[in-house]
Amino acid sequence: MKPFSLIASSTAVLLSTTVLAYAQDRGGVMTYGRYADSMFLDPVLNDANVDIWILSNMYDTLLLPTDDGQSVQAGLATDWSVSDDGLTVSLTLRDGIMFSDGSPITAEDVIWSLDRARNPDNGIWNFLLAAVSEVTSPDGASIVITLSQPDPAILPALSVFNAAVMPKAAFEAMPGETDLEKATAFAEQPIGSGPFTLESWDRGSSLKLVKNNYYWADGDDGEKLPYLDGVTFEIIPDDATRILRVQSGELDGAELIPFARVAELEADPNINMELFPSTRIQDIIINVRPELDGEANPLSDTKVRQAMNYAANKDAIIQVVTFGVGTPTSSFMASTTPLHTGEGAVFPYDLEKAKQLMAESAYPDGFTASMLTLAGNQDELGIATALQQMWSQIGINLEIQQVDNATRTEEYRNGTFDMRAGAWTNDIADPGQITSYFAYSPTIDALHSGWKSEEVDSLYVASQSETDIAKRTEQYARIQEVFNQDGPTVLLYETPYPVALQDNVKGFNQIPLGNNIFRKAYIEAE
Repeated sequence: MKPFSLIASSTAVLLSTTVLAYAQDRGGVMTYGRYADSMFLDPVLNDANVDIWILSNMYDTLLLPTDDGQSVQAGLATDWSVSDDGLTVSLTLRDGIMFSDGSPITAEDVIWSLDRARNPDNGIWNFLLAAVSEVTSPDGASIVITLSQPDPAILPALSVFNAAVMPKAAFEAMPGETDLEKATAFAEQPIGSGPFTLESWDRGSSLKLVKNNYYWADGDDGEKLPYLDGVTFEIIPDDATRILRVQSGELDGAELIPFARVAELEADPNINMELFPSTRIQDIIINVRPELDGEANPLSDTKVRQAMNYAANKDAIIQVVTFGVGTPTSSFMASTTPLHTGEGAVFPYDLEKAKQLMAESAYPDGFTASMLTLAGNQDELGIATALQQMWSQIGINLEIQQVDNATRTEEYRNGTFDMRAGAWTNDIADPGQITSYFAYSPTIDALHSGWKSEEVDSLYVASQSETDIAKRTEQYARIQEVFNQDGPTVLLYETPYPVALQDNVKGFNQIPLGNNIFRKAYIEAE
């Protein structure tokens, strides 16, 4: 809230004025422009940022990530501890917590939610809770999580979206026989524990959240959060249109501003152009399966991929696309990720070396391949256009295919793509999540690419129970070494999150883990 003072007097008149100032900062609906719509508002069966970054506003977890994304803070639990042997986590539930429909959040709901999240049949993030062998409540007010082995990331895992607490009875009352069928029905009108709840959803156009009147957290004025009455997300894939609507005042904020427009918006006195610290990396994801569409796939050749990396001038791409804001990635994970190793670009620009590797590969005469980019996204088109020119010098003809997000996601998950522009942000302050998604083949075939390394798979499994930080550091150093040199990516750069806000929007935060946090956002009174 805005600062205030009772310097001169404590009279009723001044006190009422102070209350009024607070009241003016409450209420109203914030309208926020998004590049793509959400697809499925279930926290367990999910892996897409377009969903994840919204879920944190609808569902709460036992612990919440801190604003810097490096640790955890109280959520639905007020206190927590890990036993000396690392095999027991004890948490105390907050008193009087309720779901958005006014029903109480019980220990039974917590136990059921965590059991659902750790079920190997449910989604891809169950590995975050794989060490959990049992969740119990000895008294209805506390939760005891028993682990089968020590887990160095168990506390951050309890702050990740898939560990959200959901209402057992309401979910199980949904039609359907399978968890997916019930989740699909439940997600149409979800009941959550977060600061907002879904009011309406016009798919592809807008998604409206309204204040959860039963939310537990207090604002700076002593009243319950959130300050806003609601948040309306307008779906505007085209960057230029999204920016124009912020400039005209139609939107209170907009995400993923092209870096080419950052300086312009920084100069606008009515706009607060934020560059939030991030764990965001930009890369190109490559399908390395031996065959695609029944034909030999040149992208399966390690030397071809290394040639593509050396031929990609990262510094030039950073200047063209981010206007110097980005920095070359020194690993497949951002430099802000715990246990990251490396300095400078993994593959510094070296055209002669790229040509040599192509000559040594099985495709010395080159080939044609395609890349999926998001239609209307200036940054992705800029990257693809630059790579198209750079790779032409080593005999690769790149065809750029601009598609909508749903189409790209379907081809990506089905493994029917050649390449796609990719971006990643961590959801947890630990290297385990990104490594599982990128490099550990059992999770999703390493970025749906078909890449597999027995050594990396073994090292990853070992790292999940290694509590000796020195040994775990060695494990992740080797994982990064193998993946960075041989993996299914062209490593590009890391950047902050560019968000444009009207100058009267206060309290919004996009934390380094990517989540859009609206619970403390408010529109400052004129």
